[in-house]
Amino acid sequence: MTPAARLQATLELLNLIEATPRPADALVSGYFRARRYIGSKDRGAVSNLTYDILRHHARLNWWLEKLAADKTPRLRLLAYLRFVEGKNPKTIETLCGGGKYSLEPLTNDENKFLHELKGHTLLHPAMPDAVTCECPAWAEPSLRQRFGKNFTREMSALLETAPLDLRVNPLKITREAALAELQKLGLKAEACRLSPLGIRIRERPALNRVSLLRNGAVEIQDEGSQLVALLVDAKPSQRVVDFCAGAGGKTLAIAAQMQNKGRITACDILANRLKRSAERFRRAGLHNIEVKPLTSERDPWVKKHKGMFDRVLVDAPCSGTGTWRRNPDARWRQLGPGLETLLPLQASILESAARLVKPGGRLIYATCSLLAEENEKQIENFLATHPDFCVAPVYNISAICPPPLEEGVRACPGLDPGEGVQKNAPYLTLTPAAHGTDGFFAGVLERTAY
Repeated sequence: MTPAARLQATLELLNLIEATPRPADALVSGYFRARRYIGSKDRGAVSNLTYDILRHHARLNWWLEKLAADKTPRLRLLAYLRFVEGKNPKTIETLCGGGKYSLEPLTNDENKFLHELKGHTLLHPAMPDAVTCECPAWAEPSLRQRFGKNFTREMSALLETAPLDLRVNPLKITREAALAELQKLGLKAEACRLSPLGIRIRERPALNRVSLLRNGAVEIQDEGSQLVALLVDAKPSQRVVDFCAGAGGKTLAIAAQMQNKGRITACDILANRLKRSAERFRRAGLHNIEVKPLTSERDPWVKKHKGMFDRVLVDAPCSGTGTWRRNPDARWRQLGPGLETLLPLQASILESAARLVKPGGRLIYATCSLLAEENEKQIENFLATHPDFCVAPVYNISAICPPPLEEGVRACPGLDPGEGVQKNAPYLTLTPAAHGTDGFFAGVLERTAY
């Protein structure tokens, strides 16, 4: 593709994302599936440019508003070329040559807009720091309360491109052997700092080149998500429930942790996702997993299995604020329920799933959110009405975590609002700035008696 054709494809994607109520990653994947003639290098270049423009959404819109221009994908693209790529108006005009594989020629108003940007940089002294950090108004108060003086640092980290993290399947390969295989492919692979099963690749390879992914020896999973799965501390002889299993990423990790023994039940209300996860389980060589679709969090199956499980993981549906590095469009597009729906749903799921935990068993509540109302406050509200549960602090390694996780958990204390790191935190709180992972929260609750 020519540079002009790449820009045209980028604009088509930006328009599609703005007009379609589906996640950007799904839309980008579908766009390229329908255009298999586009080569891998061009796909990578167009995807990277699309996502980078999404990461600059608020700052570009601020300039459009300041200059009384329409807030359209095309004008955001033109402003991005001027500000971020440093192209002058003449170069941009050349790229907009019209024709089948090029952007339409610049209008007089667009030419005027580009010239008005001359002499300015993307960041303006009058630009609010919430705009600078691309923080939406609906999340700003809670995130400021959580991070205090570290707000800008944490929000800036959420603007970075997330690395590709892999989790080794210990039933098939060691981390050392997997690293050697990946390095043979010329990939810059290294051991993750916190997860004993994690591998980080600081580039975006063509995944069809990686045979370890095809044969289930490794799985794509953020390092933070790996730590949450390890925190379940499931033993080979136990019965475990992954209550909101989704596509089965944490189910896979827990089943391998159990050495393919015992029994783990993957539940979700989205039966099709569970059905698709069965192929992942087979590829990983795991046969201690059963799948159970639920009609809701109050499905009769829950009552029937009251008090029968040693571990119950609730990876609750949430706002996803911790995944903004990977899903920059989620800041500005409400693709699912808002907090007014999520908060009562999380409470209901937690309360219902708790019925499955047997005396002495553990209930692990986790989200990929950085908002206290979805995390600590949910646990506090739950404990206020469930005196038979208590917090089992994550820093108490011998009681909660398998030995390989000790160093990781000690390196991942909770964040005290305004103060940064808090030692001996009861919960696991991970952030991109502090730990280099996606944002995650996890709390472990132990059932003492009925």
